[in-house]
Amino acid sequence: MIELGPPSPDPLPTVSISAPAPPSLLARFLQSHLPHSFNAADLVQFLGRRLRHHPSFAPYDLNVFLWAAASSDSFRHDHSTYEYMARSLAASSRLESLQHLLKFILTHPCPCSASASVGGSIFSCFRLPSIYQAAIAAFARAGRLDYASQALADARRSIDGRPDAALYNLLINAFVRRGDHPSAIEWYQAMLKDRVKPNTHTFNILINGACRNSDFHSAVNWFREMKGRKLEPNVVSFNTLVRGFFREKRFKEGIGAAREMLDLGFQPSAATCEILIHGLCRDGRNHEACEILTDFMAKGVVPEDFDCLVLIEMLCKEGKEVKALDILRLFWERGKAVGVVTCTTLVEGLKNSGKLDEAFGVMQVMVQKGIIPDSIAFNCLLEDLCSCGRTAQADKLRVSATGQGFHPNGVTFSILVQGFAREGRMKEGERVVDEMLDAGFISNIGTYNRLMKDLQCGKMN
Repeated sequence: MIELGPPSPDPLPTVSISAPAPPSLLARFLQSHLPHSFNAADLVQFLGRRLRHHPSFAPYDLNVFLWAAASSDSFRHDHSTYEYMARSLAASSRLESLQHLLKFILTHPCPCSASASVGGSIFSCFRLPSIYQAAIAAFARAGRLDYASQALADARRSIDGRPDAALYNLLINAFVRRGDHPSAIEWYQAMLKDRVKPNTHTFNILINGACRNSDFHSAVNWFREMKGRKLEPNVVSFNTLVRGFFREKRFKEGIGAAREMLDLGFQPSAATCEILIHGLCRDGRNHEACEILTDFMAKGVVPEDFDCLVLIEMLCKEGKEVKALDILRLFWERGKAVGVVTCTTLVEGLKNSGKLDEAFGVMQVMVQKGIIPDSIAFNCLLEDLCSCGRTAQADKLRVSATGQGFHPNGVTFSILVQGFAREGRMKEGERVVDEMLDAGFISNIGTYNRLMKDLQCGKMN
């Protein structure tokens, strides 16, 4: 009988671990699916294709891993089994087990890192960085930065040469997210001491940490140090810096950083535009937001996935619907996609300010471009048109929208019938009533007769 102690899965797994089966059943499962004489490749195949998919046996993966090491003097784990177990334990957030695995790896090196005298390599296993990266990421994700720090310390001892900057970045970022900026700086200094070259991502993390800590002076210094190390800042670098400027209400410097990004040839992302435009709008600087957006549009650097909804909303609230209309037209002229909510927000703003012709024009363009509004916004515009004696235009708009995929409802038809009745246009009204009937919005003949009678009387009840 194979002796296996009960597993002790850690709490709060990110991948569900079912209740384990009795060890006796696992022993029979092993005998059925694992060869009597097996190697590391056989074990990985068993763990990945058999054990992992069995809900009652999956919690035993580390037990099987440890049993395999003790089952035969000829069996040795290699980087394939180590990496599989590290990723499995990391994915299920079994942190204590993962820490135990890392200690096991330290005392049982991979065969490919054995000394040259026994036919191996004089260097450490080439998969060690990947194993430690998975472990540190899991520890950091769970907030166990003590485990993550120990794992990185072990990696520094185990990996020949210089560890990858990604390992340090994981831990530095974890401390930044926790708000422990001094510890993040300590690990950055350890990185330099180990002669590991920081990359752009390292400095992006540190800039973000300084901004989170309201230490704007340090954020600028990190940005300068990055450039001093001949590292090219990327869009994330500038976005983080601009957001920091805006948080401190230093809008001039933030806009300057954004323009420097353009001068260096970087294409702003949608996040860049959102930081700039939304930040200015939140502070009531709608005019500056319009200027920047117009300038970016002229330079052809506005991303395709940026939507000007916030700016349109703020301009409409400020009573500058015409300016909002100019912004929308600029987007359309440049072939930029505009969301349906943005368009209907402007239609509502124009309509509420008495600019019905402009609202009608925007809705017409929306329909032509296949931007289908919601029924409430559409019906409200139709009602305003009908109230002004423009029912024929409203009906024509309804027909065009229907051809583009809009689904009129009973309210849509009722508004049009009411409008034609007020205008005494019985023939057009009867046609709409017939369409209403065909669409199933008239439940009985009595309702139909009442609608027709009201049309004849030139009124609606």
